[in-house]
Amino acid sequence: MSKAAELAALIGSQSALSNRNIIINGAAEIYQRGAATTTHNGYAVDRWQHKGSNSTTSTSNQDTDAPAPFINSIKFSAGGASSGAAEVAGLCQRIEGNAMTSLGWGTSAAQPATLSFYVKSSVTGTYAVSARNNGVDQSYINTYTISSANTWEYKTVTFDARTTGTWLTTNGIGMRLWFDLGSGSNFDGTAGSWTTNNHLTVSSQADVVGTSSATWFVTGVQLEVGEQDTAFEHRSFGDELLACMRYYQQIGGELSNTLCTGQCTSSTLAQFFIPFIVPVRDDPTCSVSDQTHFRVFNAAVSGIPDTTNMTIAATNAASHGGFRIITTVGSGLVAGNATMLSGSDSDSNAGIIKMDAEL
Repeated sequence: MSKAAELAALIGSQSALSNRNIIINGAAEIYQRGAATTTHNGYAVDRWQHKGSNSTTSTSNQDTDAPAPFINSIKFSAGGASSGAAEVAGLCQRIEGNAMTSLGWGTSAAQPATLSFYVKSSVTGTYAVSARNNGVDQSYINTYTISSANTWEYKTVTFDARTTGTWLTTNGIGMRLWFDLGSGSNFDGTAGSWTTNNHLTVSSQADVVGTSSATWFVTGVQLEVGEQDTAFEHRSFGDELLACMRYYQQIGGELSNTLCTGQCTSSTLAQFFIPFIVPVRDDPTCSVSDQTHFRVFNAAVSGIPDTTNMTIAATNAASHGGFRIITTVGSGLVAGNATMLSGSDSDSNAGIIKMDAEL
């Protein structure tokens, strides 16, 4: 499409010139966790949930294989175990209800939505991509075709406006956008129309997950109001990172760096409060990995208190504002003294404190 035609389409559809893309991290740039996942419902690339239940074996991760001008993509790697009838395989972004109010789904003002993306796979054939509501009793399947193996291709599909059903416009799940990669037959449906079932795929879907060493890549994912696809909206890295941090934040992972300050409450206890970098979607689940790889400093004691028996507990504090860290060490603190929590410099590991408010 020429620039003039694209502008005419935007004006004609009354679409915004900015903030068009409902998808967050569509170019796979944000990678806070920094590690691949094989876990069903786990995350590698921010906001993109890996789907591979029960007997399926697969991995999702960030990759540098991408069509220009993109520099990253999401890579789904298969282990060769096909899904059972009730099992699923794919990649999903759960879109917050607050982010899709412009679609008006479930109302008389409902608008169609167009999805565009770049995709590449070692397995050619028919693929399904679906939209469902939070209650998974509203679903629409579109199909696209990968014609050439291991070649980047641009695809676009449109979801018809949906005037019925319950579509959340809160901080809950407004829509489940699902790229299917070989889910079981229990989720088969018919493409091209809305149904009141939990349909994800079609019977002719290419079985990526069941093909040993198969790969599937996606990037440049954009979902926008209207029936016309437009050029991918490249938001700044900083803006995309902050949008992702509404759902997940972590600190730590670096040796010797000071993470936060706090106060000793006894010879073995210290407490810290860490505000969220941006307001989170909901009270997060807070957790600590490699908890023995932290140090607690005590202002009145030379050196570092005994960390042999260190434990760290992360708990929610004021709603959405931050969370509290309680550290327990063997000895050496002085009640009332100021203290600092930092990464350990005694070995090659560094602990991470995680705040998860994913949908």
